[in-house]
Amino acid sequence: MEKKSTNPLKSVLTIVISLAFAGFFLWLALRGFDFDVVQKSLSKANYMWVLFAAVFGVLAYWFRAVRWNLLLEPMGHSISTSNAFWTISFGYLMNLTIPRSGEVARATALYGVEKVPVSKSVGTIILERVIDLICMMGFLVLTVIFKFDAIVSFYDYVTTKKKISKEEHIPNGFEEFLMSLGISDFDSFYLIVKVLVLLLIVGVIFYLIKFKRVQLIQFGKGIWEGIASISKLEKKVKFILYTLGIWICYYMAAYLVCFALPETSDFTIADGFFIIVVGTLGMIVPASGGIGAFNLAMKYGFMALFISMGKSAEFGGEMGLTYSFISLPLQIVIMLTTGLLSIPMLAKARNKLAAETDFKSV
Repeated sequence: MEKKSTNPLKSVLTIVISLAFAGFFLWLALRGFDFDVVQKSLSKANYMWVLFAAVFGVLAYWFRAVRWNLLLEPMGHSISTSNAFWTISFGYLMNLTIPRSGEVARATALYGVEKVPVSKSVGTIILERVIDLICMMGFLVLTVIFKFDAIVSFYDYVTTKKKISKEEHIPNGFEEFLMSLGISDFDSFYLIVKVLVLLLIVGVIFYLIKFKRVQLIQFGKGIWEGIASISKLEKKVKFILYTLGIWICYYMAAYLVCFALPETSDFTIADGFFIIVVGTLGMIVPASGGIGAFNLAMKYGFMALFISMGKSAEFGGEMGLTYSFISLPLQIVIMLTTGLLSIPMLAKARNKLAAETDFKSV
């Protein structure tokens, strides 16, 4: 069985850093936040729409599971859809604990129940991420076409606010945090941060090339085989349809939550494009479960939408946070529920595979 050694200290540091990200962005999102407005909005919400959104959220997992089999078939592996579903769920559960660990956890779990080499399945997972990026770019194009006014309105709002802040020497939220630490020379601080980030990137690249060259080459071969598998697909039309199904489910899961709130129940389909783009950008940040980063992204995203509608930016921000307090917990509940269920289901599949292997060896 393929195993991957883990460094406990690295895992702990990753968790601490992700929690720090979550805490920092949540602090930024909640600064000046009126909880009374949110409480009133949540009390009037129609949670039946949230339930509908949850159905699409789980359905996206299933479509992804079926599509994964299509990617593995050209490499000679035909996997059970249920096993694929539970390994995907397990991967998302791991992402809640250690950000970006889900891909390897998912591939390792699949090896345990289907004996698909980790390097090959990771290659297909990376291919999925590339395809997801392409789909995301499609939504971004739709957003630019149909909601360009929201982007421009928010840009004008931010630049105008920046000019006022600069003239009045009003620091932003992050700079206020720096001042509390005794840092007042922001230009020098930002320059030092940029240099440190650059040195860190160079150091990581040097370390990988110097000490992990063989592992990188072997890993790269497995990844390339996974990426190359798309050209060998016999069911390309099915692959495209399942990909569309995944992202339609993502869209519906995000858009239907808008109907739960009276203040956003009149949002259009185009508004839904904008929301899923902004929400995805928030989830990219390596914060635990997207907490903080997603909330902040929704706050700014809804501000942009409300400004373009001629409404108050501040009220839009409050509604964005209200939306995030429904949408993000919904995503986390789905991840936790399916993820926790995946543990006994994968254990059962592993035991079944072991019994079949023992029977054949007799």
